[in-house]
Amino acid sequence: MIAPFFLESFWGEKNNGFDVLYHNMKHGQISSKELTDFIRERSTIEEVYARSMTKLAKSAGNFSQLGTFAPAWDVFKSSTEKLASCHMELVRKLHELIKEVQKYVEEQAKAHKKTKEEVASTLEAVQNIQTTSQALQKSKESYNAKTVEQERLRKEGATQRDVDKAGVKAKKATETYKSYVEKYAAAKSEFEQRMAETAQKFQDIEENHILHMKEIIRSYSQSVDETHVQIGELHNEFVRNIENTSVESLIQKLAESKGTGKERPGPIEFEECNTAIAIEGAKPRKRKPFGIPGRRKDKDTDSTESTEVEAANTANGAPPGYYGAIDIQNANVPQVDAEGFCIRPEVNENDAKENSFYSSSDSDDEDEPRKFHVEIKPVQPNNGTHQNRATIDELKASIGNIILSPSTSGQMRRNQSRITGVSTLSSKPKGPGDELAKPRVPTSYELTNNDLLSLDPFSPNLPAGSSSSVSSSTVPVPNRPTTPLTAGALVPPPRPSSRPKLPTGKLTGINEIVRPFSPPKASNASPPPTAPLARAESSSSLSSNTSLSAGNTPTVGTSRGPSPVTLASQDALPIAVAFTESVNAYFKGADPTKCIVKITGDMTLSFPMGIIKVFTTNPSPAVLTFKLKNTSRLEQILPNQQLLYSDPSQSDSNSKDFWFNMQALTSYLRKASEQNPSASYYNVDILKYQVLSDGIHSTPLNLAVYWKCTPSTTDLRVDYRYNPDSMASPGPLTNVQVLVPVDGGVTNMQSIPNSTWNPEQNKCLWRLSDISEKSENEGAGSLRAKFELSNGPSSPSTLAVQFMNEGSTLSGVDMELQGAGYRLSLSKKRFATGRYMADC
Repeated sequence: MIAPFFLESFWGEKNNGFDVLYHNMKHGQISSKELTDFIRERSTIEEVYARSMTKLAKSAGNFSQLGTFAPAWDVFKSSTEKLASCHMELVRKLHELIKEVQKYVEEQAKAHKKTKEEVASTLEAVQNIQTTSQALQKSKESYNAKTVEQERLRKEGATQRDVDKAGVKAKKATETYKSYVEKYAAAKSEFEQRMAETAQKFQDIEENHILHMKEIIRSYSQSVDETHVQIGELHNEFVRNIENTSVESLIQKLAESKGTGKERPGPIEFEECNTAIAIEGAKPRKRKPFGIPGRRKDKDTDSTESTEVEAANTANGAPPGYYGAIDIQNANVPQVDAEGFCIRPEVNENDAKENSFYSSSDSDDEDEPRKFHVEIKPVQPNNGTHQNRATIDELKASIGNIILSPSTSGQMRRNQSRITGVSTLSSKPKGPGDELAKPRVPTSYELTNNDLLSLDPFSPNLPAGSSSSVSSSTVPVPNRPTTPLTAGALVPPPRPSSRPKLPTGKLTGINEIVRPFSPPKASNASPPPTAPLARAESSSSLSSNTSLSAGNTPTVGTSRGPSPVTLASQDALPIAVAFTESVNAYFKGADPTKCIVKITGDMTLSFPMGIIKVFTTNPSPAVLTFKLKNTSRLEQILPNQQLLYSDPSQSDSNSKDFWFNMQALTSYLRKASEQNPSASYYNVDILKYQVLSDGIHSTPLNLAVYWKCTPSTTDLRVDYRYNPDSMASPGPLTNVQVLVPVDGGVTNMQSIPNSTWNPEQNKCLWRLSDISEKSENEGAGSLRAKFELSNGPSSPSTLAVQFMNEGSTLSGVDMELQGAGYRLSLSKKRFATGRYMADC
């Protein structure tokens, strides 16, 4: 029996031992699953190795069987095949072991769940003694203060009435103090009893866990050891086989298998020349040497062929005699079809034999010039229709391929989804504390000028993508395609009643287009929140010099949170949280089923400077635990795995518990304070997530674009509708901007409402006031413009839109602190556009 170490080591002044023991138990599940992953990865490596060895054995069997060394390859082939078999047997054993580990993981999860229910009363006792201890401390301070006050009044000769009044207060404080002393005694007794039982229970769980893990490792080691023994035996067998393959045996085997005979050549005597026969055979003739196809035929010096024929056969520029003659006039040039593919002529077997390039060099017609079959496939002409503009498919890909990326660094960097080359208005808070001083290094494609007129949404010179550091070892999470919506219930937005009209003929033609549009407002709109979220003043605006995007976090102003200087170890430590989301959308004409939407988010915690001292001076700080609520609307959650733990067996689909690795958190905050010691708050990226989208219904601002292009004019209309149902708590969309590139040589522009035209960049920009349900027509309206052209017609382009919202998110996700020791001082939420585009 192991000594009761847990019983003696997890008490302490703040009674946080229970939290440490409970979360330590949960870590057991993590280690079990990690061991499964390790064994599975080892199995994969062994399987790859075995297959590679099998392939090598086949190669050895295909090596040259010529030469004296050939029999030795059989030894290599046999030995390598046996070695591959050994490793495949290890793979089989490891697969069986994985099944055992997985079975243990399931049993472990059930045991932990049962234990959690059994120790619930202990948790109540822990919370009771912690609460009572705090109340007791406060009542003691009140008792001392009241008693001292009474004694002071008596010594200073105060009136009897004042002395009596102070006495009443002192007596009441004394009674309260005594009552809490009694309550503490009772809470202490119950806490000690239950904590002792629970500590032993946790220790038993850990003992069984370690024993089981060691048993798994023993099986693993035994399987590997058996394989190594087999490999050693195979190697010894290989050495013996090579030694038995002596030089003499190889020489003898070759002599027996490749020998050409044992009879030696006989003698040859001198024969006199017969002149009569020699003269008869001296007539000119052609010699038929051994011919190689395609090579020049050697000619005798007595050949009757002219040298002019020889020269004619070298017309292709090769060395004389290298190729046979090429019959250019009779070359077989096949016909081609409309797509440039060769139409192969029908030939019978005899023709093919006669025209074969590899005909026998000993045939009777070998002196005839050879004919080459030439097949020419014409190059497809370039019709010049390729354009540099992004196609619809590319734009769809730019939205559809946005993924969440787990970070390998101490803090999770933000996924920076942007309109390519357009500075977005998503201004993510650095953190909701007094001062968020975490340095941000601007990416190379952030722009210093926020004026949309100076931006090109489709510039090929600007890099796209995310700045987040992605671990290549992590398999990218597949993107879920947006489900198309049915258009049956869609109606056009109401035409604004008070919209001014231009003189007749100025914008004619554009109103002739039919106006199908976005879905109608749902009658069951989300109710307003019961209480407004705490908000800090933000200085973010378009006039600043910072590119406000989902990947950047502007400085947040004053917070009503506690001053870091006043933090003490016995106080509940203040924590602030910020949720920032980025909505990316692509609208195609007025068809809502073609709308592509992707919504991502970040969660950031902000810690005051004083909390670092509390963590570093306390060897066992209270474990920071929180519950992420409303997670049923999230498609993916990627926590910072270096700082957060999570129970994978949680069954609640609408919430998820997380707790911190306090040692790692303390280390991170200490390093942050060393890098920036003057900061009041330090921000930590906690997790990223992706929100389930419902097509156009998930977009805060629905869009539809119409173009009418003629050689002399271009008419443009952009319809928009505010969609409060997309937000958890509907709020106004601020800093709304619409940017439209127009080519064709614009010489004059008229627009409603007024817009700005940049002649240097050929772009039109609308800056709109806040859009909400309180706006005219409940946030629905149109932007219209007429462009006069000098070099028309224009080509319809993709427009870019930007806006932001302070105080709400699209997902509705929220955080709730669990356990004692911490309090939530501020919660800040916002969302903004990433790539938000519309095409006609």
